[in-house]
Amino acid sequence: MGNPIQIRMGGYGPSTTSFSLALKRIGDSLSAKFGDRVDIKYVWNIMDLGYRAEDILWLVEHGLLTLGYQSSSYLTDRIPELGVLDLPFLFDQTEKARAAIDGALGERLIAKVEEKVNYRILGFFENGFRHLSNRLRPVRMPADLAGMRIRVLPSDVQVKTFALLGAVPLRLDLTEAIAGIVSGTLDAQENPLSNSVTYGVHKFHRFHTLTNHFYISRPIFLHRTAFESWPQDLRDAMAAAVKDAIAFQRDLHVHEEEDARRTILAEGCEIVEPTAREHAAFLAAVQPLLGEARQRYGDGLLDLAGSMSR
Repeated sequence: MGNPIQIRMGGYGPSTTSFSLALKRIGDSLSAKFGDRVDIKYVWNIMDLGYRAEDILWLVEHGLLTLGYQSSSYLTDRIPELGVLDLPFLFDQTEKARAAIDGALGERLIAKVEEKVNYRILGFFENGFRHLSNRLRPVRMPADLAGMRIRVLPSDVQVKTFALLGAVPLRLDLTEAIAGIVSGTLDAQENPLSNSVTYGVHKFHRFHTLTNHFYISRPIFLHRTAFESWPQDLRDAMAAAVKDAIAFQRDLHVHEEEDARRTILAEGCEIVEPTAREHAAFLAAVQPLLGEARQRYGDGLLDLAGSMSR
């Protein structure tokens, strides 16, 4: 019998997050099916080893890791079409967002990524709807963001969104964002509640606003050279295990958000839920960006999102 096939899976969060637990679920499925034909190991949080969160992209692309995940925004500089997923208020319900990313929109974007990067993308974890937190004051209207230094993901669309909202957007890796939040050089950030708790933001930011401004997915990508060298039964099993892990992770994410909300309140923080009028003010402020979107991405890509007409 030959040497086992090595499979190294990595992420950038503690072993207790839904993402890490989903990786473990994939590994357990493969180990149960293939036994000593595979050798599976995990790097739960590459930041613990001195890497930046964004480094997971090249670690997988060049085969140092076999499988990883990362928010789609991190790839927008190389694959501009992914910027469509960063449009503010593109989706208003989780079910609609999942349907689009699991359907024709996701398929189109996967093809665009795989044209340019040595990945095989097998699906999308859910990072979910993102909200605002800051250390200065409650945010109910765009005017409340005036002058706030806010960290955004490395996406020009996100930069433009928060510039329109009156903030001062800064493209920073997660490692830089955490340092800025702790030191107070950053006033604000945006993330799902669960991420804010995972990275300890709620200990430094008193004010949280449930804006639901972006819905972000995390592609699950494999080093394509390695994946395509595997026997067909292992490739099929990996695809099936990832599909199962996606459903598992998304369900966990819903509960993580509920738990995170309780944790944030227990820390003595304030959570603002915008009224319909306040939400409309945010939507109105970003209309110039939404108006540009059809010219930039074309009707076809936007129509696949099933939105933009709301």
